[in-house]
Amino acid sequence: MKLYCDPISTTSRPVLMFIAEAGLDVEIVKVDLLAGGHQDPEFLAINPNGIVPFLVDGDFRLGESVAILKYLAIRAHSTAYPESLKAQMKVDEALMWFATQFHEYFCLFTCYPNMGVPHDAPRELAAGLMAYGLEHSPRWLKVLDQHMLADQPFVCGDRVTLADYLGLSFVLLGRVADFDFSPYPNIEAWIARMQARPSYVPTYAAFETLVGFIRAQPQAAAA
Repeated sequence: MKLYCDPISTTSRPVLMFIAEAGLDVEIVKVDLLAGGHQDPEFLAINPNGIVPFLVDGDFRLGESVAILKYLAIRAHSTAYPESLKAQMKVDEALMWFATQFHEYFCLFTCYPNMGVPHDAPRELAAGLMAYGLEHSPRWLKVLDQHMLADQPFVCGDRVTLADYLGLSFVLLGRVADFDFSPYPNIEAWIARMQARPSYVPTYAAFETLVGFIRAQPQAAAA
């Protein structure tokens, strides 16, 4: 199997972290997003969408982070995606929650403008998006903090699941915006638990470098 990805990609990191923890034999092929590698003709011939991550397993090809996570977990018989139907559905529910409500208000509005996304957006638009995100993100952060993580160590219970890998990558985008998580102690404790896992440092090293670079930019400091 080959996984085409880039560690700076928010949706690549959950898959990379799961692969590392599950000890899967997957060849990692870096697609350098900053250099425009996702638009290279060679990669577009593999994935016409021009996005990462993308998995190739023989003649089977699969895009989208959540689908890839499920495919790898099922193949590996991993408890990160439990076999019980009801337990699976709770993981699916959390995965979809992170990928919809949380991603929209926290990632798209609050965090990505600090990374220059959307590209070439006027400064006023970026500031407006961030202000909107900061106003509405607490609603979803409170759900995560006061309900999903209120009485259990991980998003779906006592064990790490695919929802934790995906959710961590989305939540930690807050580092790009220097977001203050102190009002959310359960989220902070969950982040600490996930960061203590051996797979965290190698998976997130490139992201931490990117965070340092973005924070050093004058426009980031002034935002």
